[in-house]
Amino acid sequence: MIPLTFSADVSEARATGAPIVALESTIITHGMPWPQNLEMAQSVEAEIRAHGATPATIAVIDGTLHIGLEADALETLARTEHAAKLSRADLAVCMAEGGTGATTVAATMIAAHYAGIDVFATGGIGGVHQGAETSFDISADLSELAQTPVSVVCAGAKAILDLPKTLEVLETNGVPVIAYGQDSFPAFWSATSPLPAPLRMDDPATMARAHLMRAALGLPGGQLIANPIPQADEIPAETMAPLIAKANAEAAAQGITGKAVTPFLLSRLFDLTEGRSLEANIALVLNNARLAAIIAREITTLRKRAAPEALSR
Repeated sequence: MIPLTFSADVSEARATGAPIVALESTIITHGMPWPQNLEMAQSVEAEIRAHGATPATIAVIDGTLHIGLEADALETLARTEHAAKLSRADLAVCMAEGGTGATTVAATMIAAHYAGIDVFATGGIGGVHQGAETSFDISADLSELAQTPVSVVCAGAKAILDLPKTLEVLETNGVPVIAYGQDSFPAFWSATSPLPAPLRMDDPATMARAHLMRAALGLPGGQLIANPIPQADEIPAETMAPLIAKANAEAAAQGITGKAVTPFLLSRLFDLTEGRSLEANIALVLNNARLAAIIAREITTLRKRAAPEALSR
């Protein structure tokens, strides 16, 4: 028996077949400081509701997997200082031990698929870290995208990563990487990068059809939808590049490895950009939430349209 609970809003959406968008929780516990983390989480949930879908922030609290958080639970999580960072390897262990943890992209995808949720909005996925040729530090997010059928809307991979190698691993694993409305792969805080996007789509309805077509073909894995940060909110790549290099050098000098790398780098970049990186991060997450809600609505519409057609055959 899986210790599982749904928020009231998510329970109602599941019962009525309304669109739902999953949200990760490590961005709350590990990605932003208090109280900006709570303000961001509340704003993202409100943005999804404003665009016709129900938000489902996912986390493990006292061993129970929560699909959607009530307002008090969301605030409690935002104030939690030592929540575990849960990926595929840690999720079941944390639940078995009765622990509390925030879900990464990989763990959120697992939980979303288990709950029947098709679409997940995040900031940026994990990927291949700088120096991975010697450290072998590659995020489980990439292998999860290859096996779990959830469409993930992000602003690309986090720019602190080795983006060319990240795209190579995604390609090797058969993950469709779709840039929304442009030919360039977005680079998180920056709307564009020198890297061409493997695929481009200009219409959320097409993304929804592609999601359902993968399921119809029996293809494993999800699709990655790379949604560029609005240009008014971006930090140009040429501004970020030397700061990212500096933060990476500091992490290496201090011996920071594994799961601690990304939170350290994000914290240092917040300091080095005098808070601009956090402002951009919030803007891109809201932008991704909007697109994810629209895609979730389109998937729901297509499914409802297909149901009577199937019955008439």
